[in-house]
Amino acid sequence: MVEIKTPEQIAKMREAGLVVAAIHEATREAAVPGATTKDLDDVARKVLAEHGAKSNFLGYGGFPATICTSKNEVVVHGIPSEDVVLEDGDIISIDCGAIIDGWHGDAAYTAFVGSGHAPELVELSRVTEESMWAGLAAMKLGNRLVDISKAVESYIRRQPRPATGKYGIVEDYGGHGIGSQMHMDPHVLNYVERRRGRGPKLVPGMCLAIEPMVSLGTPRTNVLEDDWTVVTTDGTWSSHWEHSIALTEQGPLVLTARDGGKAKLAEYGVTVAPDPLG
Repeated sequence: MVEIKTPEQIAKMREAGLVVAAIHEATREAAVPGATTKDLDDVARKVLAEHGAKSNFLGYGGFPATICTSKNEVVVHGIPSEDVVLEDGDIISIDCGAIIDGWHGDAAYTAFVGSGHAPELVELSRVTEESMWAGLAAMKLGNRLVDISKAVESYIRRQPRPATGKYGIVEDYGGHGIGSQMHMDPHVLNYVERRRGRGPKLVPGMCLAIEPMVSLGTPRTNVLEDDWTVVTTDGTWSSHWEHSIALTEQGPLVLTARDGGKAKLAEYGVTVAPDPLG
């Protein structure tokens, strides 16, 4: 069953989403050479406390930290640690969430640590982020779930191959419904799998987290012995971007973007719904 939210519930999710946006801003500033991933987790904890919000990551399935910090070949679910030090030239995906009055927000971004990054890494992050926005733009009344998957995959497949390999769309992980829980039905693939059909129709009150994960090589992954950290099987580096989005009678609203997604979705000819928080 797909949970359908009322306008009042979407407003609460918008509050949670803005806390997530604040965590992104603070951790991006803190992701510098010499910082540890534990330092980034501490920053996130402080932001949550300042906003009176709870982490939806801490304790989830036994996860021991407030955010996920996934460096270089780590795709998702990296555990913050004092032993993982950021170095000049690294990339790191920071995934975090927040709960306000029982309603969830969830989003991720890829940051560049220091300077001097190879052009293919810059392009990898750009392609992954833009594929996310293509998926968000497909969150339209009358569309079906598969239209989001198709938009994400089509954007990536249209891009020129990187000089050192190819874009691997990670297959074992994807987006999800979100609302009174962080992970809910439906599962949102980042590629089209024909046997799944077209999926449910997108209707007002539906909220999704859309999150492509793309590597510079294989789409295949392994989970390390900590039972959380997901890495590419060939060691190629990867990027992860995510936003939570609500569909309303007036159109979509990106809950975890400061402007509700107004600027980026305008590039796709999509007008966002009014912000319930003004």
